[in-house]
Amino acid sequence: MSGSPFPPDYPGEYPKIVTSLPGPKAREFIARDARTVSQNLAKDVPLVVARARGMVVEDVDGNRFLDFAAGISTVSTGHCHPEVVKAVQEQAEKLIHICYTDFYYPIYIELCEELAKIAPIKGNRRVFLTNSGAEAVETAVKLARVRTGRQKIVGFFGGFHGRTYGAMTLTASKPVQRKGYGPFVPEVLHTHYAYCYRCPVNRQPDSCKVECLDLLTDSYFHHSVDPSEVAAVIVEPVQGEGGFIPPHRDFLPKLQDLCRKNGILLIADEVQCGMGRTGRMFALEHYGIDPDMIILAKGIASGMPISAVIAREDVMIWNDGGHGSTFGGNPVSCASALATLRLLQGGLVENAGKVGPCLIGRLEALQKKHPAMGDVRGIGLMVGIEVVDGRAGRRPAPQTRHQVIAKAFALGLLTLPCGESTIRLSPPLIVRETDVDKAVAILDAAFAAAG
Repeated sequence: MSGSPFPPDYPGEYPKIVTSLPGPKAREFIARDARTVSQNLAKDVPLVVARARGMVVEDVDGNRFLDFAAGISTVSTGHCHPEVVKAVQEQAEKLIHICYTDFYYPIYIELCEELAKIAPIKGNRRVFLTNSGAEAVETAVKLARVRTGRQKIVGFFGGFHGRTYGAMTLTASKPVQRKGYGPFVPEVLHTHYAYCYRCPVNRQPDSCKVECLDLLTDSYFHHSVDPSEVAAVIVEPVQGEGGFIPPHRDFLPKLQDLCRKNGILLIADEVQCGMGRTGRMFALEHYGIDPDMIILAKGIASGMPISAVIAREDVMIWNDGGHGSTFGGNPVSCASALATLRLLQGGLVENAGKVGPCLIGRLEALQKKHPAMGDVRGIGLMVGIEVVDGRAGRRPAPQTRHQVIAKAFALGLLTLPCGESTIRLSPPLIVRETDVDKAVAILDAAFAAAG
């Protein structure tokens, strides 16, 4: 890559709303969806996308939206970055698919080398490529059990790890994600995350000694579970779907110490918080921990389907034929990932670390105007606004959250919900301060309209 990692400026005004929402063409597609498509995929706003470029998403009626969702934190380099498009096109002309389970191909090896090189895991590292975050979680748990000879896995309330059976069992974000699907994979436990705005043990962050983690040791390890039976703890260094929650600064180091003391593998699920989103390539770097495994997906390939498990060499040892993937590490997705990594390392991670605090600062100033903005939190470009029914009581206000998201959409800003009542802001890492100004102005109007 040569020159700036930022794509050319979008050639037109944005956001720009030219029809009622949804527009006439959008309504036609939504009606067709209702007749044929599985209806479990509920939408928060009626957006029917035709094309996208950079920070801008355009719908089928020609309305242009400023994107602060990025395909759930996935389109890290912006939509259709020229370098990514070029890499995908060139690879598609050479090789689209041949299964790495059966044959070698260079670009798979090249991507694994790059990921192993940058991963903050001590010692030699090995990489296994899969297709999605959930599949990578399944891989990591499977590996943890086979390597330790133990069965139990510990996750956290608020954690989201996917919707396949093993990953769904570990997920404890919302009851709707599990309701009716049991029985679940056995030997999975959940304990409390360091959610300081709603501390499970009623401490203040400045004087806290991370007593929330004592709930694991004092409740489980002292009464019902011997730690020698626990294969792994899986944790998001910053919780995503649970509410965009950065933990207390001492939580992850203390968790790592607990794992090391008991021979438990520590798995860092960086599916949403990794790949530069927090202003570091890996969110765990903010906390100085050294996990045994790291899980990556979403932002790793600018929207192409690929994920990865990176582990210490002595951990990633499989039984012969014990694991594989037909499409994992697809050549075209590998090409997109390599192009994405070059762009992230070329300045986009740095940009996230620069523009993120600007966004948080603007929102904190806005918070003074709107009592419904209960908490503004985040690291880099992983920013959450927890919407409440008055700051004093901190009672979650999911309906107000929906109204704000809907009004922001009507004004041309794309956001997403997470947690019980949080608005997540996760723009592409190419975002500029001028885009922040536009987004904050729209959020100001949206909160005002919602009351």
